[in-house]
Amino acid sequence: MRKWSAVVLLAAAACAPAAGQRQWWMEEPVRLIQTNLRESDTSLDPQRLVRQLEEFRANTLLFGMGGIVAHYPTEVEFHYRSAALPADRDTFGDVMKAAHARRIRVIGRFDFSKTQKPAYDAHPDWFFQGTDGRPAIYNGLYSTCINGGYYREHIFKILSEALTRYEVDGLFFNMFGNPRSDYSGNRMGPCHCASCKRIYRERYGRDLPEDDGDPQYRAFMDQCARDVAGEIGKLIRKLRPEAAFNTYIHEHVTGIMSESNTSVTRPLPLWLYSASDNVNYARGSEPEKMAFNLSMSFIDYAWRFAAVPPNEIRVRLAQAMAHGGALCQNMHGTMDQEDRTFLNAARPLFAWHAEHEQLYAGQENAGRVMLIGPRDNGYRGMFRLLSERHIPFVAASNARMLAARPRDYDLAITPGPPPAELEAWVRDGGRLLVTGPRPPFGAPAPVKRWENVSGYFRVRDRSLFPSLKETDVVFLYGDYAEPPPQPKPALTLIPPAMFGPPEKVWADKVETDKPGLLIQDLGKGKIAYLPWDAAGLYYRYSSHAHSALLSDLIDHLLPSGRQLTTNAHPLVEITVMRQPKRNRTLVHFVNLSGHSQTAYFDPVPMRGIEVELAADFRRARLARDGRALPVKREGRAGTFTLLELGGYEVVELE
Repeated sequence: MRKWSAVVLLAAAACAPAAGQRQWWMEEPVRLIQTNLRESDTSLDPQRLVRQLEEFRANTLLFGMGGIVAHYPTEVEFHYRSAALPADRDTFGDVMKAAHARRIRVIGRFDFSKTQKPAYDAHPDWFFQGTDGRPAIYNGLYSTCINGGYYREHIFKILSEALTRYEVDGLFFNMFGNPRSDYSGNRMGPCHCASCKRIYRERYGRDLPEDDGDPQYRAFMDQCARDVAGEIGKLIRKLRPEAAFNTYIHEHVTGIMSESNTSVTRPLPLWLYSASDNVNYARGSEPEKMAFNLSMSFIDYAWRFAAVPPNEIRVRLAQAMAHGGALCQNMHGTMDQEDRTFLNAARPLFAWHAEHEQLYAGQENAGRVMLIGPRDNGYRGMFRLLSERHIPFVAASNARMLAARPRDYDLAITPGPPPAELEAWVRDGGRLLVTGPRPPFGAPAPVKRWENVSGYFRVRDRSLFPSLKETDVVFLYGDYAEPPPQPKPALTLIPPAMFGPPEKVWADKVETDKPGLLIQDLGKGKIAYLPWDAAGLYYRYSSHAHSALLSDLIDHLLPSGRQLTTNAHPLVEITVMRQPKRNRTLVHFVNLSGHSQTAYFDPVPMRGIEVELAADFRRARLARDGRALPVKREGRAGTFTLLELGGYEVVELE
């Protein structure tokens, strides 16, 4: 176990900051405003903008610096000054100077994904080339390629100028790497520039595919972006070692950017847990990095000045705080907005954060369940279920945190095949729940794969599924990997049968002994395997039976019972966070009851929320006003009651 933990942590150590380097983004509570500047905004009044930030209680500004448009008097060839930059002005420098005077940090924003035609005319090899040999042009701008000389060489001249001229607190890179589509949603296809052709053939021994959905091509593009990010990280550490490096990838950066956003073409349902998911997943995957989840103000690209509902903003920001992330609000242009409702919604949360900022530095997720996997429907279904059932959990793409502190986790859940590294943890006493038709380690090979099954599973073991006492069957819709026969299976398959007309329903029904669940010991640990996508079905259809089945399995696997029990409504999101330096636990409550389909209304006030938490605490107080809450101790758990919940509250436990 120790050997495995050391190996897993080695990669993280290779990208860690130098010893003694101050990481302000991890040590200070961050309240960030992004003003996503247009070229016409370059002539803004720096003093006015900084006064607005100060009044908003922001302490960090993400501000346009360069790339497509330079908001400072750059001297680098093929880096174009904004047409709105007065000859005697340095907008970025003036804003940074005014912000620093008020102790507001400034992160410079770059977008190297596109630039102007003269650069293309001089260096066409720098640019994206479609399968038809043509460049990709959007509103007169030419798309660059992550493998061309612009990204691989020229941007480092631009960044060296910026980092030596300005004492920035960080850099952020938008649209990093080759996008799959343009802003209008038109697919761009794979890049067939000379650089991509050469590097792809060197790595894979074959020509580039014609389809950008090819998995190998996607992996190639992702790796190329990571390669460039690694070089950018080296330059930042060399020239400005205490500056943050943020973009949307996880590797080489110090802060992981994400967005809670909307789109008029995105399939429903809305993902209510967008900010929770983004922040929890980033902090759980890379715990030494801060999660910066931008709450996007607008409904879609075509309507950048039409705001999303105010309560959607409130939910996103509260979720970010509750999961240990930075507080981040985006807007297009300046703070003088066409629709100010989202600013009015965000303002009280920024004020709350400023008045209680001791709560938001050094938070770590204290959940004892870990959810691991790619963020597909199965992952989302399990994320929802754990949140609704108030089971504190850490979400991650990997098992690094579990490897570093294996005794801190009671259960791992993977909607899909678990990473091979988990086997050692299970054999050493861990518990694992796996769902989906691809069997995990330790499970027997399936005897048959059933595809697109419209059937049922019959509940056979009532003691295992007490929540299904009034339910005899749960529905199956999707693939099923039939395991070998098992003695006394807890669930058994009912294959597809007649469903119409009503007079013929189930006339040909067949009961089988084909198992729908395997539970087996592995070393000192235990694995429960559902060879069908129960979690994905719950995300899509919200069946009470799937929820009950998964919840009962989780309870069966937890060796000491649940970490937290409560009478709270399922739409009260509860997170348990610890602050090791302050030796205390924080319990966050986010009221999601105002959400309905595509709308966000005021939340319904909740009263008398009782919480029993397995943790060593003797005192509880409401962070809002310091009021003491009575605590009852029984065994390893303590109980307190939150008398009333509006939108968001925090209880401090010591």
